[in-house]
Amino acid sequence: MTKTIVVTSGKGGVGKTTTSASIATGLAKRGFKTVVIDFDVGLRNLDLVMGCERRVVYDLVNLVNQESSLHQTLIKDKRIENLYILPASQTRDKDALTIEGVARVIHKLKKSDFDYIICDSPAGIEKGAKMALYFADEAIITTNPEVSSVRDSDRILGILQSESKRSKMNEEPVKEHLLITRYNPTRVKDGQMLSVDDIVDLLAIPLLGIIPESPSVLDCSNAGKPVILDEESEAGQAYSDAIDRLLGETKPHRFMEAPKKGFLARLFG
Repeated sequence: MTKTIVVTSGKGGVGKTTTSASIATGLAKRGFKTVVIDFDVGLRNLDLVMGCERRVVYDLVNLVNQESSLHQTLIKDKRIENLYILPASQTRDKDALTIEGVARVIHKLKKSDFDYIICDSPAGIEKGAKMALYFADEAIITTNPEVSSVRDSDRILGILQSESKRSKMNEEPVKEHLLITRYNPTRVKDGQMLSVDDIVDLLAIPLLGIIPESPSVLDCSNAGKPVILDEESEAGQAYSDAIDRLLGETKPHRFMEAPKKGFLARLFG
């Protein structure tokens, strides 16, 4: 049975597209047929992070408007078997999406035997974001350890609980997961960032993962490569752990503690 997962947050720049790319890639690496959809109509960044920007011919809006077929629009990833990308349009606005049109696309994907549909939501609470979360079975709430980011994520939780299809149809609620990105335990220790416990207390949803602040995230994005494929980086390892938890495995959270300084580092600052 196909699961639709939205990656969302209220605030921009928290790592939703990085997360969508890594979650989709991680699921496909574990053998699940997975598609990741870019709902950020008018901007479009997912294809850059996935390294397939030159292969985009048709996009989500073409598919919604029945101007292209699913086969024509989906881009098959060259690195990972079972992974597909459905890009957004760069030349249209978010009003081009309709509930009926997106429902038709989701139905076609389910009929094509996809195990997971990952919806990369735009920032904010406007039409594109609400469209991305409307069909969700599960939601990954992505937040930075900052007060404004956590507050905006709390607003998104309210929208999920009131405006998703599941809430409107009085079905079982959307299953919520918390993913903390750009976490820097040294800055938390210095009081410059919220701690994991602070964020979990404020949002009161299960913690899926903690992605440490890492230069590899930007390096991989610039190279058109999901950071989960960088298995040497802490960020890549953290996303891999998050996939295991998403699939039901119990794993301890890593990268929460500041590295201890050695004797010379303490001596010379």
